[in-house]
Amino acid sequence: MSRIVKCAHIQMSNARSDGTVAQIKEAMIEKHIPMVKEAGEKGVNILCLQEIFYGPYFCCEQDIKWYESAEKVPGPTTKRFSEYAKKYNMVIILPVYEVTIAGVYYNTAAVIDANGEYLGKFRKIQIPHTWPGFWEKFYFKPGNLGFPVFETQYAKIGLFICYDRHFPECARIL
Repeated sequence: MSRIVKCAHIQMSNARSDGTVAQIKEAMIEKHIPMVKEAGEKGVNILCLQEIFYGPYFCCEQDIKWYESAEKVPGPTTKRFSEYAKKYNMVIILPVYEVTIAGVYYNTAAVIDANGEYLGKFRKIQIPHTWPGFWEKFYFKPGNLGFPVFETQYAKIGLFICYDRHFPECARIL
């Protein structure tokens, strides 16, 4: 018997380009919330946000200020979006900038189930570092969690983040 799983993706422009890193991050979170609510009201089952959704793609420059936007996973942003997942009975894939200990950062996607429960995370494995504009090794360590598969309310989900899609081994593992 087939069933329909309604999926959506949110990708948007920066909310602001000036201000502190914390102000830029909060402005992007606030810009996403109405769209997350709209997705929930439209019955979306699985919602995915863009890579490190709460900021610009900062890897086109090398500036230590962006380390300030990193947080623990699960952490404050995961907790905040867990409330929306639960309210709308919607799985949310939440890509954030993760810090584990001082100086160790990952490009990470948290998986929040439809009941608001944090299920786990995927850390981007393939980290490009090339001109022009991909100075990712300045910001991220290669992921060290493998390719986990998450059993959500609606489907089993495996994740890639951006550059991982260029390597067929990633899909084969999943």
